[in-house]
Amino acid sequence: MDFAITEESVLNDLINTCNCYFGFKVLDATPIKRGWLNLKWKITTDSGVFLIKQFNKERYKLYHHEELLLAFSQQMRLHSRGLPCPKLYSHEGQFLIESEKGELFMLMDYCKGTVIPPGKLNVHQMYDLGRVTGNMHQLLNDGTLSGKRYPEFIPQSREERLTHWESVWNHVNNTGKSDLLPILETQYKVTETINLGDFKLNETGWAHRDLWVDNLLFEEKKVSAVLDFDRMKYDYPQLDVARAVISGALDENNFNVHLVQAFIEGYSEQRFLEKGFIISSLKMLWFMESTWWINSSMDQHNGPPKRFAKEMLWLAENFKELDSMLGDI
Repeated sequence: MDFAITEESVLNDLINTCNCYFGFKVLDATPIKRGWLNLKWKITTDSGVFLIKQFNKERYKLYHHEELLLAFSQQMRLHSRGLPCPKLYSHEGQFLIESEKGELFMLMDYCKGTVIPPGKLNVHQMYDLGRVTGNMHQLLNDGTLSGKRYPEFIPQSREERLTHWESVWNHVNNTGKSDLLPILETQYKVTETINLGDFKLNETGWAHRDLWVDNLLFEEKKVSAVLDFDRMKYDYPQLDVARAVISGALDENNFNVHLVQAFIEGYSEQRFLEKGFIISSLKMLWFMESTWWINSSMDQHNGPPKRFAKEMLWLAENFKELDSMLGDI
């Protein structure tokens, strides 16, 4: 009950602030239960339909303010260049607005479309996701933004990663979760085969960095919106490709190669890809994310973390088969 009252009080604060700053009257507000900690509402007003996104104070501590502002400015640039993503509204030049009671929030257009469950995209949606992703990468890396000396993801050495898996294995073994030990053994064995030189570490650039189905809206045959640019940074665009592909094409343990092909065809319309790009990208994604989701508490995962862990498990279990599975793409 306390949470509901708090959520309602936050909404009332944001509505009052929007009324003051933007001059519209809110006729209806519907909560959107998606994402982690941040609160969101679809609001119908006398001036149109918008989305309010409140930034949870604890989650906000994980961000750098200036990096968020840069991400929002780029979202607006992408929107103006025709990428399907929400238009943001500013107050006194700021997209990140402080309410009367000190809440940080954003106001943006409400985008129509459907959230498709992981692995359930059709071939048309996957093709268009590839095209939109390629266009987004092309625009983000057109020279408007300068590059950085280092990407966000700095891969550990193989030796460091092996030491990590040994530590997790020991912790799991000591806590009596013997059912998780084979999973960790698989991560260790795959890591032994890793050659960081295969990861195309020179191909850095600006990327979305959270490009999975929960942050996408679709119509029947196309992407209607790319959402949540909060994590946009200078990194490896190939990780966006891998995240979108594994999210869209892996349905339980069935990896639909036709959907992968469709994505790559769409992406290649915007940016040139060498043969084998998707294989190295998926392997690199596993190397980055496996330590996030495969751990001693993975048996308690729910929601998105549970899905991400399944993706990492599938990649590890099929690591050797990726070449034969995707070698013609």
